[in-house]
Amino acid sequence: MSDKIPEGNRSARERLAQQRERDKGREKRRRTLIVASAVVGVLGLAAVVGLIAANAGKDDGGDSASGPAVAPSGAIGEAALTLPVGAADAPSTLTIWEDFRCPVCAQFETAFRDTITELADDGQIRVEYHLATIIDGNLGGTGSLRAANAAACAQGVGKFAPYHDVLFSNQPPEPDDAFAKNSRLIELAGEVEGLDTPGFRSCVEDGEHDSWVKKSDTAFREGGFQGTPTVLLNGESVFPGKGEEQISPENLKKWVAEANKGKKPGSASPAEGATTPSAPADGSAPADGSAPADGSTAPTGPAEGATTPVAPSSAAGS
Repeated sequence: MSDKIPEGNRSARERLAQQRERDKGREKRRRTLIVASAVVGVLGLAAVVGLIAANAGKDDGGDSASGPAVAPSGAIGEAALTLPVGAADAPSTLTIWEDFRCPVCAQFETAFRDTITELADDGQIRVEYHLATIIDGNLGGTGSLRAANAAACAQGVGKFAPYHDVLFSNQPPEPDDAFAKNSRLIELAGEVEGLDTPGFRSCVEDGEHDSWVKKSDTAFREGGFQGTPTVLLNGESVFPGKGEEQISPENLKKWVAEANKGKKPGSASPAEGATTPSAPADGSAPADGSAPADGSTAPTGPAEGATTPVAPSSAAGS
């Protein structure tokens, strides 16, 4: 029996095999098209969500609170939007923009709090804190605003630094707007000796510094910063790094030492906790005729070409 395939049958089989290959090619192209369409759809949805978040953040950042922007005692700088910690004559200034709901800010504080405190206590730096409310705009809620107002209330009685640390140490998960409850903010004030007073409670519950916080957030957005935390050493961005070096406690100390070379440590009393009366943040004089709380030093803006901070969950408009 011959093992040869008749010519007619061979041709039929070849045609069938070719047809199958063509069918497989069409199916592959169809699946590729489906996958590509799905990817485009996801990217489009992400773009829309990002746009919505950005617009929400920008809308929330406006100075919409009624009444004058009352700055807390001891606030300095342009429009009295800066909360200083450390010697006023320290040779270097570390500027920090933060949001109390920002998880990256809490991570930064956990990693660098001891180093920053040491440098400030040694008179090497003065820390200038600025408050923003990005998460309120991006995720909804009022926890960023309420916590920032409470921190300003603590600043008014010289307790900003310890209360600031307590808030970040007790930060709720990012989607949890627990700081929106004044009762929670007052409860945490009990962890700072001498802070939980009738005056502090009234300041928190009345939202005494709400307009000031909103003005600070507007300054953040108009300053061209990309997210929180934004950290500047003498105006140069050092978060997440400086040049080719990544930020670390050791590198931060080294950068400060380099900036301070040949300069004396600061020795003047810290500006924080000054007893000057609260003043409207627009620079007008207080009702009692004393000097306004704003000083002559404007908050430091981002250095030209500064490195964009890495803040995945707290980027403006993320």
